[in-house]
Amino acid sequence: MLSYILWPLLALTILATFSYFFSTLANFIAAPFNGLLAEKVEEQLTGNKVNDEGLMSVVKDVPRIMAREWRKLLYTLPKAIGLFLLLLIPAIGQTIGPFAWFIFTAWMLAIQYCDYPFDNHKVPFNDMRLSLKQKQGKAYSFGMLVSLFTAIPILNLFIVPVSVCGATAMWVQEFRDQYK
Repeated sequence: MLSYILWPLLALTILATFSYFFSTLANFIAAPFNGLLAEKVEEQLTGNKVNDEGLMSVVKDVPRIMAREWRKLLYTLPKAIGLFLLLLIPAIGQTIGPFAWFIFTAWMLAIQYCDYPFDNHKVPFNDMRLSLKQKQGKAYSFGMLVSLFTAIPILNLFIVPVSVCGATAMWVQEFRDQYK
């Protein structure tokens, strides 16, 4: 009887894990392009130029952008390892683990995609995290939606640019004024 409950939970956990790592890898590779997309979306939403320095400034910023991606990975890794270890605990890990992993994934996806518009304005990583914590409901809701859509085949191919656009819209509506 218990196996009928635990197997679906295990399947959900594996699905969430693979979808999270797929999107992490895709975002790492696409980080410079996602920053450009966030910049153009913000310009469309506000009518103001975000960066007047041109393409060469983006090329010069690639090392900084990649360092920020590593910073996000280093922020994520210890928490992911801890959650993985939780999954190894019989009964407790299999019941609590999938829910904890889903909440963790939602938070990390919010950080991942919101980072592009924050980074376009050179907001430090820790300041961005604190801003998102102040509006946790919006951040978690955004991350949960991204997580759910990431798990849908075919749709998950389009979720990265859509998420960048959504995070940029959230930046404009919720956070932009505090960093002017």
